[in-house]
Amino acid sequence: MNDLLLHTMTVFMGFFAIMNPIANVPIFLGLTGEDDQQTTRAVAMRSVLLAFLIIALFSVAGKILFQMFGITLPAFRITGGLLVFSIGYNMLQGSHSSVHQLNDTDTAKCREAALGVAVSPLAMPILAGPGTIATAMNFSAKGGFTGVVITIAAFAVMCFITYICFVFGKKLVKFIGVGALGVITRMMGLILAVIGVQMVIEGIQGAIKLAG
Repeated sequence: MNDLLLHTMTVFMGFFAIMNPIANVPIFLGLTGEDDQQTTRAVAMRSVLLAFLIIALFSVAGKILFQMFGITLPAFRITGGLLVFSIGYNMLQGSHSSVHQLNDTDTAKCREAALGVAVSPLAMPILAGPGTIATAMNFSAKGGFTGVVITIAAFAVMCFITYICFVFGKKLVKFIGVGALGVITRMMGLILAVIGVQMVIEGIQGAIKLAG
């Protein structure tokens, strides 16, 4: 029983260290800072649900999926890294995607576009990135069926914590103001760009090891 509890805590802390929901709040605010409260909550919910489904899928059948499509983890890291870098670069330049430019003539369509950030970059690759997927696959493989259940359950708790952080993070915007949010957006853009480069480097290193 103690071993099971220890394993559960290890899995949870592993996910917490990788996802770090508190550190992801400024990124979320930078992506949804100009959206209304309803849209913000919808983005938060959609992002954590998609992230949970992705991790649950890879926990159960990750190796099979990679082998089926001939995908390697290094290639996944490089692709995800390039995507994160691109998003971070745009945030660093202060560029706003059209998803934030909602207008009265087509509100429904623009709101759906705003929800697009829930898929990328929030759900993938920020919440369910290569590191999180690799961690889930590793923990799931160690404990058989029990390991899979514990991994999925631990990540579900992390998704709930992340959702709470995202939803209440909106109040921080009102407290610090739009100007400060712009600064935070650029800072998080720089961090995202660096994370993207690091993911690419790790992917290249992994590819070299596979080739060797």
